[in-house]
Amino acid sequence: MAQRALGLGVDFGTSNTAAGYMRDGRPHLITFEPGQTTIPTTFFFDFDARALLIGEPANQALLDGVEGRFMRALKRILGTPLMHEPRQLLNERVTFVEIIARFLAQVKARAEAEAGMRFDRVLSGRPVVFHGANNPREAAAEADLRACYLAAGFTEVDFMLEPQAAAIASGSAEDEGGLGLIVDVGGGTSDFSLFRSDRDGVTILANHGVRIGGTDFDRSISIDRVMPHLGKGTELRKVLGSGSSPTPNAIFNDLATWEKIAFLYTPQNRRMAAEMVRLAHEPEKLARLATVLEDELGHELSFAVERGKIAANGGADSASIRLDGIEPGLVIPLSPDALTESLARHADDLAEGARETLRIAGLDAARVETVVYVGGSSLMSLVSETMKRQFPQAVHSFSEVFTAVANGLVIAAGDMGAMRPV
Repeated sequence: MAQRALGLGVDFGTSNTAAGYMRDGRPHLITFEPGQTTIPTTFFFDFDARALLIGEPANQALLDGVEGRFMRALKRILGTPLMHEPRQLLNERVTFVEIIARFLAQVKARAEAEAGMRFDRVLSGRPVVFHGANNPREAAAEADLRACYLAAGFTEVDFMLEPQAAAIASGSAEDEGGLGLIVDVGGGTSDFSLFRSDRDGVTILANHGVRIGGTDFDRSISIDRVMPHLGKGTELRKVLGSGSSPTPNAIFNDLATWEKIAFLYTPQNRRMAAEMVRLAHEPEKLARLATVLEDELGHELSFAVERGKIAANGGADSASIRLDGIEPGLVIPLSPDALTESLARHADDLAEGARETLRIAGLDAARVETVVYVGGSSLMSLVSETMKRQFPQAVHSFSEVFTAVANGLVIAAGDMGAMRPV
């Protein structure tokens, strides 16, 4: 009979998920694929095999053109009415609570198989804000996530703010008395925690969060650089009378938004795209939009944007967004300067998020000794350049970008006394 464990730490992310438990007094993250301690938070309903695939198999099914429905960034719809609306998938009506629960159940099963333990209790990370401090959806989002864990088979669910978890992991490596700032930029949110570490552990001084993440970066790039090639901003002839009017923005904005793509493939939208092609002054561009909707290529488009973003962020002047799947030879240049231009609108919000964290704590920026970057999107040059302007005297650390939140949750799940209250 499997030994019962104290708890599993789970970092359920917009783009990737990690989980682990304490082993031999140290945090241990489970392996999902050889050499991989994270799993993409992606879902693919395979219509032929009548099965739900998650993680890399889900991504591969999409790339292989398997008949089915792909989903990503579902964390961003927590707290919205969409979570509880039943929809028909694989000949059954399911809600997004049930879909996310199936993902978490597989994470739970893999952890139990590796550990030889049963995990009834989970300590889950959560952003400082899901939607916004004063947004009525805020409480509903945590309630939805709790419901997902319970439906996945956990009997006790606790939450910890993700940047606090990162502070626990990072603080254990800091010098005594060090004042640090966690800058946690994930797929869906940017969270900040100001902390002090000493021999007794980590003290959290302030938390703050804004709803900006890597998926928002992708959206900005897509709207600025890709959607004009699909007809955004072009003119349509009026059905009655003379003159023209611009294409509606909504369809392009939704196509650039990861969590909305799966809902676009409707007969109504396909008819609308066909009508826009008929009325377009530049029909070749709107024809690309019609192809994306007809062949359900929205996620492939967004992955291409993401790949271009990463290449341009690495300084490649030849970086581009390759959309051969939509139209042979369709390649959109994305230079580092173009990337900076598309993402510049987010810099002020990130800077203000850090400043507000300091205001809450009543401390000046000059007091911060270390800035610790967490989350894959914190590797964007925009983020580090913005923070270096705010904290020029601090040491800027990227050593635990992909592991700090998960490790902190694991430590806290094994010892809830690891964090002292303010």
